[in-house]
Amino acid sequence: MNPIYTALAVLVTFIWGVNFTFIAWGLESFPPLMLTALRFFFTAVPLVLFLKPPTFNRTLLIYAIGTFVMQYAFVFTAMHLGASPGLTALLLQMQIFITVLLAYFILGEAVSRMQIIGMLVGVLGLSVIALNLGGDMPVAGFVCILIAAVGWSFGNIASKQASAQATLKAAQQNTSVPAISSETVSSNTKENKASALSALALVAWGGLIACVFLTLSSLMLETDAWRLATVTEASIKSWLSLGFIVYISTLVGFGLWSHLLSKNTASKVMPFALLIPIFGMTTSVVLTGEVVTWWKVLAMILILSGLLLANVKFGIKKKPAHKYGV
Repeated sequence: MNPIYTALAVLVTFIWGVNFTFIAWGLESFPPLMLTALRFFFTAVPLVLFLKPPTFNRTLLIYAIGTFVMQYAFVFTAMHLGASPGLTALLLQMQIFITVLLAYFILGEAVSRMQIIGMLVGVLGLSVIALNLGGDMPVAGFVCILIAAVGWSFGNIASKQASAQATLKAAQQNTSVPAISSETVSSNTKENKASALSALALVAWGGLIACVFLTLSSLMLETDAWRLATVTEASIKSWLSLGFIVYISTLVGFGLWSHLLSKNTASKVMPFALLIPIFGMTTSVVLTGEVVTWWKVLAMILILSGLLLANVKFGIKKKPAHKYGV
């Protein structure tokens, strides 16, 4: 990736790492499903009034349900149940292994021997956490985060599929390749802007779909929360945290991430997610006083080592490509 894309990838992972602490602060005043519903309501409104909606199809629905509904409903619930921000940030990165497997079975992407070894090392890290459940990571929270990781993985595949469909459509519209000129540069600039707007539209409209599912779920499961007192008695810290979660983590973070995936291969973008648990654990220790234990360090070393190995290209095992379909 070029330096600009690299800097953007690091910025997004920092935002997402810090975001876990803001989630913990938001949960001080709001129940998990309600907080998630509010997040995506403010993500969608008023942007959906100004952004052209992406084609509504199965891909968009899977992206919204996987990336937004499943991932965040279960992450927020896990943290509400007592999962610490740092451990949540670390455990959620299992989504990378799951994404690799889904990309192999659904998209026909290659899987190498080193990726398989990396997955096995990552599972060892997962086992370390599983053997130390309780306290910072209750059993129910552990299960919720793994479900969230599966949801995010399906969202990654859907996002990649949407990008592939957009690229194919653009290729069909440009049957000839013009000579390099100022007009060509201008055309590329317009294409980049269009791609950025398309990524933002995907987040906004996907958030609107997610908001409907999450609001209905919260109304059924958190009936007592939908009182005026919940809003009026919420602390300033929780409201500011909600603002960060909505405008910085969701709109800026997912908008940039979708744009990066549309301009680069997943194998170049996804490794930057390694930084999320590092930023997440560091900020949780500094801002919330989370205690770092030997087993947390061991789990982080194993999971991050597994992720590093999973991104080493060696002995690639190819699977016949087939038509995209999720």
